[in-house]
Amino acid sequence: MKKLFTALFLACGLSYTVSAQDYSNQTIAMGQKAPELAFTNPAGEVLELSDINKKRIVLIDFWASWCRPCRMANPRLVEMYEKYKDKKFKGAKRGFTILSVSLDQNKEAWINAIQKDKLTWPYHISDLGAWNSKAAQIYGIQFVPQAFLVDADGKIIGKYNMAEQAAADLEKLLAGN
Repeated sequence: MKKLFTALFLACGLSYTVSAQDYSNQTIAMGQKAPELAFTNPAGEVLELSDINKKRIVLIDFWASWCRPCRMANPRLVEMYEKYKDKKFKGAKRGFTILSVSLDQNKEAWINAIQKDKLTWPYHISDLGAWNSKAAQIYGIQFVPQAFLVDADGKIIGKYNMAEQAAADLEKLLAGN
């Protein structure tokens, strides 16, 4: 009986993992104008996606300090930021950056994760609403990590289950390609 229960538990977990991998966000469509995000950073200042995005490619990364897959992906996200932050992109006079949107509820845990994971880009926002976050509602976020690539004109050009999947699209956007 114990083996049957264990097998059933593992099958349910595998099923959930497979369905999350196959999930496609239906709230946000490719080519649409990226919905505005205006929330506070760790210092309490309001940052707006539209200000960050002006003539810049932005990767919007939804994550949380308590999300193990997010934290495990953060070193690759840092590598991607370091690789592309100073590159020149077609139509993007101000280059590339990342906007991290946290689904945390605990401000201290959020700030500590930013520091510990060395998320050095300047754009981090959260309303500390966890799964009730307004940003998550606006973007139809049902799991984290999840990411969107926004072009220099403010349009969604990529949707990803993991932020590092955006690297292939960033390569295509590099000036000179």
